[in-house]
Amino acid sequence: MKFNWEYTFSLFLDPNLWKAAGLVVVLSVLAWVISNVAGIGLALMKESRSRLLSTVARGYVWLFRSLPLLVLLVFAYNIPQVFPATSVVLGSSFSSALIALVLSESAYMAEIHRGGLMSVSIEQREAARALGLPYGKVQLHIVVPQAFRIALPALGNEFVSIVKLTSLASVISLQEILLVGQQLYTQNFMVLETLLSVAVFYVMLVTVFDQLRALLERKLDVNRRRPALQSEPECIERRVARGRERRAHSGEKLVHAQGVTKSFHGNQVLKGVDVDVHAGEVVVVIGPSGSGKTTLVRTLNHLEPADGGVIEVNGQLLGHRYNAQGRIEALSDKDISLQRRNVGMVFQRFNLFPHKTVLENVTLAPVQLRRMSGTEAENFGMDLLAKVGMSAHAKKYPHQLSGGQQQRVAIARALAMKPSVMLFDEPTSALDPELVQEVLSVIADLAREGITMVIVTHEMKLARDVADWVVFMEDGAVGQQGPPESLFGANADPRIKRFVQTVSDAPIITETPAVAGLMP
Repeated sequence: MKFNWEYTFSLFLDPNLWKAAGLVVVLSVLAWVISNVAGIGLALMKESRSRLLSTVARGYVWLFRSLPLLVLLVFAYNIPQVFPATSVVLGSSFSSALIALVLSESAYMAEIHRGGLMSVSIEQREAARALGLPYGKVQLHIVVPQAFRIALPALGNEFVSIVKLTSLASVISLQEILLVGQQLYTQNFMVLETLLSVAVFYVMLVTVFDQLRALLERKLDVNRRRPALQSEPECIERRVARGRERRAHSGEKLVHAQGVTKSFHGNQVLKGVDVDVHAGEVVVVIGPSGSGKTTLVRTLNHLEPADGGVIEVNGQLLGHRYNAQGRIEALSDKDISLQRRNVGMVFQRFNLFPHKTVLENVTLAPVQLRRMSGTEAENFGMDLLAKVGMSAHAKKYPHQLSGGQQQRVAIARALAMKPSVMLFDEPTSALDPELVQEVLSVIADLAREGITMVIVTHEMKLARDVADWVVFMEDGAVGQQGPPESLFGANADPRIKRFVQTVSDAPIITETPAVAGLMP
């Protein structure tokens, strides 16, 4: 038997095969898109703190990953015979095939998306929560976009599977490529010639869409993008001999923490901490590693809920409220997010959103929380970037910046919400020594402007020159607190002297500076 190449090539001009190929494209694209949306929803449900949602999602994934697609196709196509009302949705072989594919593929894509969600770091979620974004907006704008990019290669592979799985729809008489091919070779018995043409059609479809997937992957990968050109030179203004008057530890209390306790896995990290922060005051928290400094500052915006004690910010209980009976009850995540909007947070490792530009990082929260219009937020964002010397980098992405630049953008992002108090958690500890000064310069400028700040740091020069009040923590408790001159002076506690000597080469001051300035 001789292979008929002429007939094989003639099939590429057959209108019925091209029509079938078009139907496969439409069916595959619709199934992939709908399954993606459903898969993301199922993945979020599966990771939800709600046991009901998690159980429903787990049950769905278990059931539809267990059922063969062929069974779903036949079931979906024939169910109108038992339940005639379903014919409105399942009245054609195309709709039956689409529903069966979506039911099956959603279960697989849910696991792919769940892997993507798990790959997004907890720091990204915390940075979004610290801006006051509620759970839904955190997922929509921060977690899901990053998770989708991570999962895209696997999702592209799943699209290839869908294209090939459409061939099973021939069992319910859908006029897809394989069924048209079968109809042709039953007429002329040229089985191999026909199937070769059918195979080439599938290869062409998969190749085209694989290229589109690669194009989308490159589009979403911000690491491949070239740095935007600077429109002006970067400049961090160095001020000489211009300090600020030391503020008294008195006046309006913006933050009041009393008897704060916190434990992790039975280990008590905070042991009844008392700290007050007044309007316009700079409170610096120092102490050896493991003394509870970071945990304390994280409780001040409820990223770490305190186990006991009272924390008030702007006169409101943080994370709680008094009910009608005068009892304290926990607030919902939505209400806590409202409180966080008044407490800016700058993290040790910057935690900028990698899929957004510098300006988008700054404007995201004000726009999404309807604090400003898009235009207002962009103008205000550019003003803030200019304040921290980063306006020339507004169109760049975080990976295109140095560590010091990223931290300055993080400061601008926190300031964009116009918080009543700013929290800094070791803002320079992740930086190379030559980059520390540029961040300290920005912090010193904020202090001069009268912005209320709580700063956890090992930079003793910052504590001596900028702080109005210093809190020394040791073993989860406040060992001593007071103005810098009392903690760093000649009569300082020996424990503080030893600590300062271990973290700083600078000598301990022996007199009170009249005017402090961080810049040379």
